[in-house]
Amino acid sequence: MKKLLFVILVFPLMLSAQINESDSLNFKANLSITGFWQDGNVETIIFRTKSEIGFKPWKNWVFKTRNSYVYQEFGKEKADEDILSLNFLYLNPDRKLYPLVLGFVSTNFRREIDLRSLFGLGITYQAYSKKDDWLKLALTSEYEQTAFNETNFNKVEYNGNRHINTMRATLWVNGKYYLFKNKMILTHENFIQPSLEEGNNYRWQTDLGLEFPVWKYLNFKINYLHTFESIVIEGQEQEDTFLTFGFTLKSYKSKS
Repeated sequence: MKKLLFVILVFPLMLSAQINESDSLNFKANLSITGFWQDGNVETIIFRTKSEIGFKPWKNWVFKTRNSYVYQEFGKEKADEDILSLNFLYLNPDRKLYPLVLGFVSTNFRREIDLRSLFGLGITYQAYSKKDDWLKLALTSEYEQTAFNETNFNKVEYNGNRHINTMRATLWVNGKYYLFKNKMILTHENFIQPSLEEGNNYRWQTDLGLEFPVWKYLNFKINYLHTFESIVIEGQEQEDTFLTFGFTLKSYKSKS
């Protein structure tokens, strides 16, 4: 049984290709499982799942949802158990400029975030589009509510507050590019998200991916993720970095 678990977890699938809401297809989907298991002197379990679905509920509308779950355990002690759900609704995404509505829900065990919700709206600008290559900029405004399990923070002015709520503005820069005669695919999903009320309350994220087509529905992928949060529980680091390797499986074909 342990050998079977080792094979399942150490040879992961990382299905996190970026779906372009402006595509003409009515339905696109990705589904992923990544993991690592080690037994013996050091017991380690890392388990990650991620799904992304885009479809057209009505004419000229596109709904895109991206959901993930992360669990990590070291020496039988839980280190992470996080849920993240990102949801977008776009109107006329085939145009150069189009509006969107968004809603996010997340939890984060290590950062002591019991529940974070964020709802807002904005506009997307399609800065570049040629064949399957594209670059998009978006500006959104959101109201965020975050409930923490602790009340001591790295910024002393927030101490004693279990709930931190604020209005935010977010600048998004996302893109996908086919390079070297489609032998390599570069993707990036980046945002900076300051509070509109407190200058010391902000976060940003950089998510970079390199994919190498193996089959029309399968790519090998290298992914780099760097996140920063200005307000964290006292004693925690503000930054996290992840480098992962795996495969992308898709419901649609890669370029030939």
